[in-house]
Amino acid sequence: MAELDFEEIVDKHYTMLYRFALTLTHNVANASDLTQQTFYKWAIKGHQLRDPKKLKAWLFTTLHREFLSTRRFEKSHPHYGVDIAESEIPTVTADVVNRIDASVAVAALERIDELFRVPLVLFHLEDYSYKEIAEILEIPIGTVMSRISRGRNQLLKLLTECEGESKAKIVPLSPQQKNQGL
Repeated sequence: MAELDFEEIVDKHYTMLYRFALTLTHNVANASDLTQQTFYKWAIKGHQLRDPKKLKAWLFTTLHREFLSTRRFEKSHPHYGVDIAESEIPTVTADVVNRIDASVAVAALERIDELFRVPLVLFHLEDYSYKEIAEILEIPIGTVMSRISRGRNQLLKLLTECEGESKAKIVPLSPQQKNQGL
């Protein structure tokens, strides 16, 4: 197949692809992104097209598949604005942070479920990256990120629950308690 000129392909098909993307997304920015992603795919994989007559169909099919892929991702990973999720974010005042000393934080950390504590400690105390933690624990990066997030939430909950109470509420676990899973 004779090498097709990338700029010619973009000039010839951009408007049609953009209009198609706009009808799918109903959003100018998303339509632009989708069109650009389609041409990016062409730049990477276009050499595999054997019949130049099928170029237009290939571009439209690729754009549609990218749209479906994006939509699936957005459904499984919904985006919430801060104003919507604000009620779920615990309030931590500056005086609470100032009253927490290292021993209280470590004691609270010991009470977090080990499943979440290990990645949390590796990330915050040992300065490992998500990728390094995933390799160490032999789990996917997404699982690492999820466990760190859940561990932070558990830690924050433990620390904020004792806000109005004595710091003595959070005490390190004894060896017997650790063995019993408390």
